[in-house]
Amino acid sequence: MDIPQWLNIIIRSSILVFILFLLTKWLGKKQLSHLSFFEYIAGITIGSIAAEVSTGLETNFFHGIYSLLVWTAIPFFAGMLAIKSKKARNIIEGKSTVVIKDGKIQEETLTKEKYSVDELLELLRKKNAFQVADVEFAVLESNGDLNVLLKKEKQPLTPADLQMDVAPEKVPQTVILEGEIVDSALAASGFTRAWLDVELQKLNVAIDNVFVGQIDTYGKLTVDIFDDKIKLPQSKPRQSLLTALKKCQADFESYALQTDSAEAKDMYNRNAKKLQNIIKKSQYLLNE
Repeated sequence: MDIPQWLNIIIRSSILVFILFLLTKWLGKKQLSHLSFFEYIAGITIGSIAAEVSTGLETNFFHGIYSLLVWTAIPFFAGMLAIKSKKARNIIEGKSTVVIKDGKIQEETLTKEKYSVDELLELLRKKNAFQVADVEFAVLESNGDLNVLLKKEKQPLTPADLQMDVAPEKVPQTVILEGEIVDSALAASGFTRAWLDVELQKLNVAIDNVFVGQIDTYGKLTVDIFDDKIKLPQSKPRQSLLTALKKCQADFESYALQTDSAEAKDMYNRNAKKLQNIIKKSQYLLNE
């Protein structure tokens, strides 16, 4: 039974997509980002071969697969050789070149790299460098990226310049995703579901309405809700303080009920009453 051409094309294409996926995974993530000359050439050729094998029904399918394997092996082994030898790496991947030094464009280098002044200025603007004279060094990397070092007086001030100690930044944790709590991220941030409930109450948002909720370095919860037309309430520091005091009081009362130690129970109850008195005396100041 002969397979219809349209079905044959679908089957060939499906198989090739799977094979290309495996071959690309074998080459590694570099093939998806910074391409060497070999990888650039191989990528174009592999795509052309795959297209021909998919639609060229008169050609032998397995001959195309063999060709794909060869063209995948070339950049793979070239990359392995580049890792082993710096000389080979310079030939295969190219070398970085200085195109601006001490605020002056290196015209010969720029011409050698086949870049025009306009293209260089465009790359500089992408690095927030709008004047050549402000640049100490500009290096054109082998993958075509331009890295720029501004002159010292043109660099923005940093806490280190002012001899200031700053707390290290932490990775923001996504604790709510499409209305569901991500417990692993919540635990990594050092908070609990009870804390999350209090923060959502401050924002007057139900968890089912939260598309994405994240905790930043300083422990602040920010949310993006499904309905963008709904306006989130502005942060009210005094109201937040009142809520925090009430939560502390509730925690003390809860601890008192949970402990079997008479001494601890008395301590929790005393502190809960102290907080209750503080809240009663200051509530008119904290209500906004």
